[in-house]
Amino acid sequence: MLQTIEHSRQRAAQRRARSDAATRAFGPFLDTIAIPLVRQVANILKAENFTFTVFTPGGSVRLMSDRSAEDFIELTLDTSGDDPQVVGHTSRSRGRRVVQSERALGAPESLSEEEVLEFLLDAVEGFVER
Repeated sequence: MLQTIEHSRQRAAQRRARSDAATRAFGPFLDTIAIPLVRQVANILKAENFTFTVFTPGGSVRLMSDRSAEDFIELTLDTSGDDPQVVGHTSRSRGRRVVQSERALGAPESLSEEEVLEFLLDAVEGFVER
C-alpha cells in the first residue's frame, strides 16, 4: 500500500512538471506560430468576403465568425491528461444545431506551422463551403 501511495505521488509530481513545461512552451507557441497563422487565415477569409475576427483571450487564440458567435475555431492548451497538448476546437452552427469537434494537435514545443495550418485549413473548410 505504501508503495502504491508513493508511486501515485511521483506520477502526480511528474504530471505537474510536464504541465508546467507545456504551459511555459505554449506562450511562445501562441506568439510565434498560432496567432500569426490565425491572423493570416482571417485576412484571407475577409478578402474572400467571409468575415471572421481574431480574439486572443488569455491562453488561447480564437477565430470567430462575425455572423454567429457559435461559429469559431480555437486553439487552447489541455493540461488535464498525462501529456499536455494543444487542442483545436471547432464549433459550427447549422440552423438550430451546433456541431462541435475537438482534435489534439500535439505538444506545443513540437508543433510546426505546417501542422497548425493543416488543422486550420481543415477546420475552415466547413465554414466556407456553400
